[in-house]
Amino acid sequence: MPTPIKMPALSPTMEEGTLAKWLVKPGDKVEAGDIMAEIETDKATMEFEAVDEGTIASIAVDEGTEGVKVGTVIAMLAEEGEDVDEAAAAAPAEGKTEPEAKPAPTPARPEPVKGPGKAAAASDSPSTGSGRADVAPSGDRIIASPLAKRIAEQKGIDLASVTGTGPNGRIVKADVEGAGSPAKAGASSSPAKPQETPASAGARPSGGDLDAPYEAQKLNNVRKVIARRLTEAKQTIPHIYLTVDVRLDALLKLRGELNKSLEADGVKLSVNDLLIKALARALQRVPKCNVSFQGDELFQYAREDISVAVAAPSGLITPIIRDAGRKGLAQISTEMKELAGKARDGKLQPHEFQGGTASLSNLGMFGTKQFDAVINPPQAMILAVGAGEQRPWVIDGALGVATVMSATGSFDHRAIDGADGAQLMEAFKQLCENPMGLVV
Repeated sequence: MPTPIKMPALSPTMEEGTLAKWLVKPGDKVEAGDIMAEIETDKATMEFEAVDEGTIASIAVDEGTEGVKVGTVIAMLAEEGEDVDEAAAAAPAEGKTEPEAKPAPTPARPEPVKGPGKAAAASDSPSTGSGRADVAPSGDRIIASPLAKRIAEQKGIDLASVTGTGPNGRIVKADVEGAGSPAKAGASSSPAKPQETPASAGARPSGGDLDAPYEAQKLNNVRKVIARRLTEAKQTIPHIYLTVDVRLDALLKLRGELNKSLEADGVKLSVNDLLIKALARALQRVPKCNVSFQGDELFQYAREDISVAVAAPSGLITPIIRDAGRKGLAQISTEMKELAGKARDGKLQPHEFQGGTASLSNLGMFGTKQFDAVINPPQAMILAVGAGEQRPWVIDGALGVATVMSATGSFDHRAIDGADGAQLMEAFKQLCENPMGLVV
Protein backbone atom coordinates (compact mmCIF):
# COMPACT_ATOMS: atom_id res chain seq x y z
CA MET A 1 0.00 0.00 0.00
CA PRO A 2 1.63 3.28 -1.07
CA THR A 3 2.26 5.73 1.77
CA PRO A 4 1.20 9.36 1.29
CA ILE A 5 3.75 11.88 2.59
CA LYS A 6 1.86 14.84 3.99
CA MET A 7 2.81 18.41 4.81
CA PRO A 8 3.87 18.23 8.48
CA ALA A 9 3.06 20.66 11.28
CA LEU A 10 6.58 21.69 12.27
CA SER A 11 5.41 24.09 14.97
CA PRO A 12 2.29 24.34 17.15
CA THR A 13 1.16 27.47 15.29
CA MET A 14 1.85 26.22 11.78
CA GLU A 15 -1.22 25.97 9.53
CA GLU A 16 0.56 26.16 6.19
CA GLY A 17 4.06 26.47 4.86
CA THR A 18 6.24 26.88 1.81
CA LEU A 19 7.86 23.81 0.29
CA ALA A 20 11.16 25.60 -0.19
CA LYS A 21 13.25 22.78 -1.65
CA TRP A 22 13.07 19.09 -2.45
CA LEU A 23 16.20 17.11 -1.60
CA VAL A 24 14.87 13.92 -3.20
CA LYS A 25 13.34 13.08 -6.58
CA PRO A 26 11.09 10.29 -7.87
CA GLY A 27 12.96 7.01 -7.84
CA ASP A 28 15.19 7.90 -4.89
CA LYS A 29 15.28 5.47 -1.99
CA VAL A 30 14.97 6.93 1.49
CA GLU A 31 15.34 5.57 4.99
CA ALA A 32 13.88 6.81 8.25
CA GLY A 33 15.76 9.94 9.29
CA ASP A 34 16.83 10.97 5.78
CA ILE A 35 16.25 14.65 4.97
CA MET A 36 13.68 14.84 2.18
CA ALA A 37 12.83 18.54 1.95
CA GLU A 38 13.28 22.00 3.40
CA ILE A 39 10.04 23.59 4.55
CA GLU A 40 9.61 27.25 5.41
CA THR A 41 7.24 27.63 8.34
CA ASP A 42 5.91 30.74 10.06
CA LYS A 43 9.04 30.73 12.21
CA ALA A 44 12.01 29.37 10.26
CA THR A 45 13.16 27.14 7.42
CA MET A 46 13.32 23.60 8.75
CA GLU A 47 14.36 20.19 7.47
CA PHE A 48 11.70 17.51 6.91
CA GLU A 49 12.84 13.98 7.68
CA ALA A 50 11.50 10.70 6.35
CA VAL A 51 9.63 8.60 8.90
CA ASP A 52 9.43 5.40 6.82
CA GLU A 53 11.75 3.76 4.35
CA GLY A 54 10.89 3.17 0.72
CA THR A 55 11.15 4.72 -2.74
CA ILE A 56 9.84 8.14 -3.70
CA ALA A 57 7.16 7.26 -6.25
CA SER A 58 6.02 10.76 -7.13
CA ILE A 59 6.14 14.35 -5.97
CA ALA A 60 2.78 16.11 -5.82
CA VAL A 61 3.84 19.61 -4.80
CA ASP A 62 6.65 21.39 -6.60
CA GLU A 63 9.38 23.14 -4.68
CA GLY A 64 8.72 26.84 -4.29
CA THR A 65 5.00 26.26 -3.73
CA GLU A 66 3.64 28.56 -1.04
CA GLY A 67 0.66 28.21 1.27
CA VAL A 68 0.69 24.40 1.39
CA LYS A 69 -1.81 23.45 4.09
CA VAL A 70 -0.75 21.10 6.87
CA GLY A 71 -1.93 17.59 5.96
CA THR A 72 -1.76 18.12 2.19
CA VAL A 73 -0.21 15.15 0.37
CA ILE A 74 3.10 16.39 -1.04
CA ALA A 75 4.57 13.09 -2.27
CA MET A 76 3.95 9.34 -2.46
CA LEU A 77 6.24 6.68 -1.01
CA ALA A 78 6.35 3.14 -2.37
CA GLU A 79 7.23 0.60 0.27
CA GLU A 80 9.72 -2.19 -0.34
CA GLY A 81 8.39 -4.64 -2.92
CA GLU A 82 5.76 -2.26 -4.27
CA ASP A 83 5.71 -1.15 -7.90
CA VAL A 84 6.81 2.47 -8.08
CA ASP A 85 4.67 3.25 -11.13
CA GLU A 86 1.59 1.81 -9.48
CA ALA A 87 2.27 3.84 -6.35
CA ALA A 88 2.59 7.00 -8.46
CA ALA A 89 -0.65 6.18 -10.31
CA ALA A 90 -2.42 5.70 -6.96
CA ALA A 91 -1.54 9.22 -5.91
CA PRO A 92 -4.71 10.99 -7.12
CA ALA A 93 -6.90 8.53 -5.20
CA GLU A 94 -4.85 9.26 -2.11
CA GLY A 95 -5.29 13.02 -2.51
CA LYS A 96 -2.05 13.68 -4.32
CA THR A 97 -3.37 16.42 -6.56
CA GLU A 98 -3.83 19.93 -5.23
CA PRO A 99 -7.21 20.83 -3.78
CA GLU A 100 -8.04 22.58 -7.06
CA ALA A 101 -9.07 19.16 -8.41
CA LYS A 102 -11.59 18.77 -5.58
CA PRO A 103 -15.24 19.76 -5.91
CA ALA A 104 -15.93 23.42 -6.18
CA PRO A 105 -15.71 26.27 -3.77
CA THR A 106 -14.66 25.81 -0.18
CA PRO A 107 -15.47 28.58 2.31
CA ALA A 108 -12.13 28.06 4.02
CA ARG A 109 -10.18 29.26 0.98
CA PRO A 110 -8.59 32.66 1.71
CA GLU A 111 -9.16 35.35 -0.88
CA PRO A 112 -6.02 36.38 -2.79
CA VAL A 113 -4.49 39.73 -1.93
CA LYS A 114 -4.62 42.05 -4.89
CA GLY A 115 -2.23 44.84 -5.67
CA PRO A 116 0.84 45.75 -7.75
CA GLY A 117 3.01 42.75 -8.42
CA LYS A 118 0.47 40.35 -6.87
CA ALA A 119 -1.15 38.93 -9.98
CA ALA A 120 0.00 35.43 -9.13
CA ALA A 121 -1.18 35.48 -5.51
CA ALA A 122 -4.33 33.49 -6.19
CA SER A 123 -2.33 30.55 -7.51
CA ASP A 124 0.33 30.55 -4.81
CA SER A 125 -1.68 28.44 -2.42
CA PRO A 126 -2.49 24.78 -3.08
CA SER A 127 -5.79 25.37 -1.33
CA THR A 128 -7.22 27.12 -4.40
CA GLY A 129 -10.16 25.32 -5.89
CA SER A 130 -12.87 27.83 -6.60
CA GLY A 131 -14.35 28.96 -9.86
CA ARG A 132 -11.06 30.66 -10.70
CA ALA A 133 -9.45 27.31 -11.58
CA ASP A 134 -8.11 27.21 -15.13
CA VAL A 135 -10.57 25.72 -17.57
CA ALA A 136 -9.94 24.77 -21.19
CA PRO A 137 -12.16 26.21 -23.94
CA SER A 138 -13.95 22.84 -24.09
CA GLY A 139 -14.86 23.15 -20.45
CA ASP A 140 -12.33 20.56 -19.23
CA ARG A 141 -10.37 21.48 -16.14
CA ILE A 142 -6.68 22.12 -16.65
CA ILE A 143 -4.61 20.47 -13.94
CA ALA A 144 -1.36 22.33 -13.27
CA SER A 145 0.96 22.72 -10.33
CA PRO A 146 0.81 26.04 -8.42
CA LEU A 147 4.36 26.87 -9.54
CA ALA A 148 3.49 26.15 -13.18
CA LYS A 149 0.43 28.40 -12.96
CA ARG A 150 2.44 31.19 -11.39
CA ILE A 151 5.10 31.03 -14.11
CA ALA A 152 2.39 30.95 -16.77
CA GLU A 153 0.78 34.10 -15.41
CA GLN A 154 4.14 35.86 -15.17
CA LYS A 155 5.00 34.99 -18.76
CA GLY A 156 1.49 35.48 -20.14
CA ILE A 157 1.19 31.87 -21.29
CA ASP A 158 -2.25 30.35 -21.90
CA LEU A 159 -2.28 27.04 -20.02
CA ALA A 160 -4.86 25.68 -22.45
CA SER A 161 -2.14 25.65 -25.10
CA VAL A 162 0.36 23.71 -22.95
CA THR A 163 0.62 19.93 -22.96
CA GLY A 164 1.26 18.49 -19.52
CA THR A 165 3.91 15.80 -19.07
CA GLY A 166 3.25 15.13 -15.40
CA PRO A 167 1.14 12.33 -13.95
CA ASN A 168 -2.34 12.22 -15.54
CA GLY A 169 -1.40 15.04 -17.91
CA ARG A 170 -0.61 17.47 -15.12
CA ILE A 171 1.21 20.62 -16.27
CA VAL A 172 4.47 21.09 -14.37
CA LYS A 173 7.15 23.77 -14.29
CA ALA A 174 9.17 22.33 -17.19
CA ASP A 175 6.11 22.32 -19.48
CA VAL A 176 5.45 26.02 -18.92
CA GLU A 177 9.09 27.02 -19.26
CA GLY A 178 9.24 25.14 -22.56
CA ALA A 179 6.16 26.90 -23.93
CA GLY A 180 6.83 30.11 -25.77
CA SER A 181 3.48 31.41 -26.99
CA PRO A 182 2.13 34.24 -24.84
CA ALA A 183 -1.56 34.63 -24.22
CA LYS A 184 -3.48 36.97 -26.50
CA ALA A 185 -3.87 40.56 -25.43
CA GLY A 186 -7.02 41.02 -23.43
CA ALA A 187 -6.94 37.49 -21.98
CA SER A 188 -8.54 37.37 -18.54
CA SER A 189 -5.34 36.13 -16.93
CA SER A 190 -3.38 39.31 -17.68
CA PRO A 191 -5.02 42.23 -15.88
CA ALA A 192 -1.95 44.43 -15.73
CA LYS A 193 0.90 42.06 -16.64
CA PRO A 194 3.26 43.61 -14.07
CA GLN A 195 5.84 40.93 -14.79
CA GLU A 196 6.23 41.51 -18.54
CA THR A 197 9.04 43.96 -17.88
CA PRO A 198 11.71 43.71 -15.16
CA ALA A 199 10.39 44.83 -11.79
CA SER A 200 13.36 47.16 -11.40
CA ALA A 201 12.07 49.20 -14.33
CA GLY A 202 8.69 49.83 -12.68
CA ALA A 203 7.56 52.92 -10.84
CA ARG A 204 5.13 53.31 -8.00
CA PRO A 205 1.86 54.90 -9.13
CA SER A 206 1.85 57.46 -6.32
CA GLY A 207 4.57 59.51 -8.03
CA GLY A 208 6.67 62.15 -6.26
CA ASP A 209 9.54 60.82 -4.16
CA LEU A 210 8.11 57.30 -4.42
CA ASP A 211 8.48 56.94 -8.19
CA ALA A 212 12.10 55.76 -8.07
CA PRO A 213 12.89 52.43 -9.76
CA TYR A 214 12.35 49.49 -7.46
CA GLU A 215 12.43 45.72 -7.35
CA ALA A 216 9.50 43.91 -5.71
CA GLN A 217 10.69 41.14 -3.39
CA LYS A 218 8.14 38.64 -2.13
CA LEU A 219 8.10 38.25 1.65
CA ASN A 220 8.97 34.85 3.05
CA ASN A 221 6.84 33.33 5.79
CA VAL A 222 9.25 34.37 8.55
CA ARG A 223 9.24 38.01 7.45
CA LYS A 224 5.44 37.99 7.23
CA VAL A 225 5.18 36.73 10.82
CA ILE A 226 7.74 39.28 12.03
CA ALA A 227 5.77 42.07 10.36
CA ARG A 228 2.46 40.89 11.80
CA ARG A 229 3.70 40.30 15.34
CA LEU A 230 5.62 43.58 15.63
CA THR A 231 2.68 45.53 14.24
CA GLU A 232 0.40 43.88 16.78
CA ALA A 233 2.91 44.56 19.55
CA LYS A 234 3.11 48.29 18.84
CA GLN A 235 -0.65 48.58 18.35
CA THR A 236 -1.74 46.62 21.42
CA ILE A 237 1.06 46.94 23.99
CA PRO A 238 1.60 50.26 25.80
CA HIS A 239 5.41 50.44 25.81
CA ILE A 240 7.37 52.29 28.48
CA TYR A 241 11.12 52.82 27.92
CA LEU A 242 13.75 53.12 30.66
CA THR A 243 17.45 53.72 29.91
CA VAL A 244 20.53 53.38 32.09
CA ASP A 245 24.23 53.90 31.34
CA VAL A 246 26.36 51.00 32.53
CA ARG A 247 30.10 51.12 33.18
CA LEU A 248 31.62 47.94 31.71
CA ASP A 249 35.27 48.08 32.84
CA ALA A 250 34.85 45.57 35.68
CA LEU A 251 32.80 43.21 33.53
CA LEU A 252 35.37 43.32 30.69
CA LYS A 253 38.17 42.62 33.15
CA LEU A 254 36.31 39.64 34.62
CA ARG A 255 35.59 38.32 31.16
CA GLY A 256 39.28 38.39 30.28
CA GLU A 257 40.21 36.53 33.47
CA LEU A 258 37.50 33.91 32.98
CA ASN A 259 38.49 33.32 29.36
CA LYS A 260 42.06 32.60 30.46
CA SER A 261 40.85 30.00 32.93
CA LEU A 262 38.41 28.47 30.42
CA GLU A 263 40.83 28.38 27.49
CA ALA A 264 41.77 24.75 28.15
CA ASP A 265 38.09 23.81 27.97
CA GLY A 266 37.65 25.47 24.58
CA VAL A 267 35.17 28.01 25.96
CA LYS A 268 35.40 31.71 25.12
CA LEU A 269 32.87 33.97 26.78
CA SER A 270 31.42 36.89 24.86
CA VAL A 271 30.15 40.09 26.44
CA ASN A 272 26.68 39.01 25.32
CA ASP A 273 26.97 35.80 27.36
CA LEU A 274 27.55 37.86 30.49
CA LEU A 275 24.68 40.19 29.64
CA ILE A 276 22.31 37.22 29.27
CA LYS A 277 23.31 36.06 32.73
CA ALA A 278 23.00 39.60 34.12
CA LEU A 279 19.45 39.98 32.79
CA ALA A 280 18.45 36.59 34.18
CA ARG A 281 19.88 37.41 37.62
CA ALA A 282 18.19 40.82 37.56
CA LEU A 283 14.86 39.09 36.91
CA GLN A 284 15.54 36.88 39.92
CA ARG A 285 16.04 39.98 42.04
CA VAL A 286 12.99 41.75 40.60
CA PRO A 287 10.50 38.94 39.86
CA LYS A 288 7.69 41.44 39.21
CA CYS A 289 9.28 41.95 35.79
CA ASN A 290 9.40 38.24 34.94
CA VAL A 291 5.72 38.20 33.97
CA SER A 292 3.37 38.37 31.00
CA PHE A 293 -0.01 40.03 30.56
CA GLN A 294 -2.75 37.49 29.77
CA GLY A 295 -6.02 39.40 29.65
CA ASP A 296 -7.61 39.02 33.08
CA GLU A 297 -4.54 37.26 34.46
CA LEU A 298 -0.86 37.97 35.02
CA PHE A 299 1.50 35.03 34.56
CA GLN A 300 4.35 35.09 37.11
CA TYR A 301 7.21 32.90 35.88
CA ALA A 302 9.36 30.85 38.22
CA ARG A 303 12.20 30.50 35.70
CA GLU A 304 14.22 32.98 33.66
CA ASP A 305 14.12 31.87 30.01
CA ILE A 306 15.97 34.49 28.00
CA SER A 307 15.14 34.87 24.30
CA VAL A 308 18.17 36.25 22.46
CA ALA A 309 17.68 38.08 19.16
CA VAL A 310 19.76 36.57 16.34
CA ALA A 311 19.88 37.84 12.75
CA ALA A 312 19.26 34.94 10.35
CA PRO A 313 19.05 34.99 6.53
CA SER A 314 15.26 34.56 6.64
CA GLY A 315 14.78 37.26 9.31
CA LEU A 316 15.11 37.86 13.04
CA ILE A 317 14.65 34.85 15.32
CA THR A 318 15.03 34.47 19.08
CA PRO A 319 16.56 31.20 20.32
CA ILE A 320 16.12 30.68 24.05
CA ILE A 321 18.56 30.10 26.90
CA ARG A 322 16.27 28.33 29.33
CA ASP A 323 16.71 28.72 33.09
CA ALA A 324 19.57 31.16 32.42
CA GLY A 325 19.56 32.42 35.99
CA ARG A 326 20.71 29.03 37.30
CA LYS A 327 23.18 28.18 34.54
CA GLY A 328 26.89 28.90 34.63
CA LEU A 329 28.49 31.30 32.18
CA ALA A 330 30.34 28.52 30.36
CA GLN A 331 27.11 26.61 29.77
CA ILE A 332 25.31 29.75 28.58
CA SER A 333 28.17 30.49 26.18
CA THR A 334 28.22 26.96 24.76
CA GLU A 335 24.44 26.85 24.30
CA MET A 336 24.31 30.32 22.74
CA LYS A 337 26.98 29.52 20.14
CA GLU A 338 25.17 26.32 19.18
CA LEU A 339 21.76 28.01 18.96
CA ALA A 340 23.09 30.99 17.00
CA GLY A 341 24.73 28.65 14.49
CA LYS A 342 21.53 26.66 14.04
CA ALA A 343 19.55 29.90 13.67
CA ARG A 344 21.81 31.15 10.88
CA ASP A 345 21.55 27.76 9.14
CA GLY A 346 17.77 27.70 9.54
CA LYS A 347 17.89 24.49 11.59
CA LEU A 348 16.37 25.55 14.90
CA GLN A 349 13.73 23.20 16.27
CA PRO A 350 10.47 24.69 17.59
CA HIS A 351 11.32 24.06 21.25
CA GLU A 352 14.53 26.05 20.76
CA PHE A 353 12.84 29.33 19.80
CA GLN A 354 9.27 29.14 21.12
CA GLY A 355 8.59 30.46 24.60
CA GLY A 356 10.86 32.65 26.68
CA THR A 357 9.94 34.96 29.54
CA ALA A 358 12.05 38.01 28.55
CA SER A 359 14.24 39.02 25.61
CA LEU A 360 17.68 40.53 25.00
CA SER A 361 18.63 42.36 21.80
CA ASN A 362 22.25 43.46 21.36
CA LEU A 363 23.25 45.74 18.47
CA GLY A 364 26.52 46.84 20.05
CA MET A 365 28.58 44.87 17.55
CA PHE A 366 27.26 47.19 14.84
CA GLY A 367 28.29 50.32 16.70
CA THR A 368 24.73 51.29 17.66
CA LYS A 369 24.88 53.48 20.74
CA GLN A 370 21.29 53.17 21.98
CA PHE A 371 17.92 51.97 20.68
CA ASP A 372 14.41 51.03 21.80
CA ALA A 373 13.33 47.46 21.05
CA VAL A 374 9.78 46.26 20.39
CA ILE A 375 8.38 43.80 22.93
CA ASN A 376 7.99 40.23 21.72
CA PRO A 377 4.50 39.17 22.91
CA PRO A 378 3.38 37.51 25.09
CA GLN A 379 6.52 38.58 26.94
CA ALA A 380 6.33 41.81 28.93
CA MET A 381 9.86 43.15 28.52
CA ILE A 382 12.88 43.26 26.24
CA LEU A 383 16.32 44.71 26.99
CA ALA A 384 18.13 46.56 24.19
CA VAL A 385 21.87 47.06 24.65
CA GLY A 386 24.17 49.23 22.59
CA ALA A 387 27.91 49.41 22.06
CA GLY A 388 30.41 49.81 24.86
CA GLU A 389 32.41 52.97 24.13
CA GLN A 390 34.89 55.28 25.80
CA ARG A 391 33.05 58.15 27.50
CA PRO A 392 33.88 60.82 30.06
CA TRP A 393 32.97 59.43 33.49
CA VAL A 394 33.24 60.63 37.04
CA ILE A 395 35.49 58.14 38.89
CA ASP A 396 36.06 58.64 42.64
CA GLY A 397 35.00 62.28 42.37
CA ALA A 398 37.28 63.08 39.44
CA LEU A 399 36.58 63.20 35.72
CA GLY A 400 38.05 60.24 33.89
CA VAL A 401 37.41 57.91 30.97
CA ALA A 402 35.42 54.70 31.24
CA THR A 403 33.89 52.09 28.93
CA VAL A 404 30.16 52.75 29.07
CA MET A 405 27.16 51.03 27.50
CA SER A 406 23.60 52.34 27.24
CA ALA A 407 20.85 49.78 27.94
CA THR A 408 17.14 50.44 27.39
CA GLY A 409 14.36 48.28 28.76
CA SER A 410 11.01 48.21 26.95
CA PHE A 411 8.21 47.21 29.34
CA ASP A 412 4.55 46.31 28.88
CA HIS A 413 2.97 48.95 31.10
CA ARG A 414 -0.14 46.79 31.54
CA ALA A 415 1.94 44.23 33.43
CA ILE A 416 4.93 46.14 34.77
CA ASP A 417 4.84 49.45 36.62
CA GLY A 418 7.49 52.05 35.92
CA ALA A 419 8.97 51.68 39.41
CA ASP A 420 9.37 47.92 38.98
CA GLY A 421 10.96 48.39 35.57
CA ALA A 422 13.36 50.95 37.07
CA GLN A 423 14.33 48.47 39.80
CA LEU A 424 15.10 45.85 37.16
CA MET A 425 17.30 48.28 35.21
CA GLU A 426 19.12 49.23 38.41
CA ALA A 427 19.65 45.56 39.27
CA PHE A 428 21.02 44.91 35.78
CA LYS A 429 23.35 47.90 36.08
CA GLN A 430 24.67 46.76 39.48
CA LEU A 431 25.30 43.21 38.26
CA CYS A 432 27.28 44.49 35.27
CA GLU A 433 29.31 46.95 37.32
CA ASN A 434 29.89 44.40 40.11
CA PRO A 435 30.10 41.25 37.97
CA MET A 436 31.21 38.79 40.65
CA GLY A 437 27.47 38.37 41.24
CA LEU A 438 27.35 36.58 37.88
CA VAL A 439 29.68 33.77 38.91
CA VAL A 440 28.36 32.96 42.40
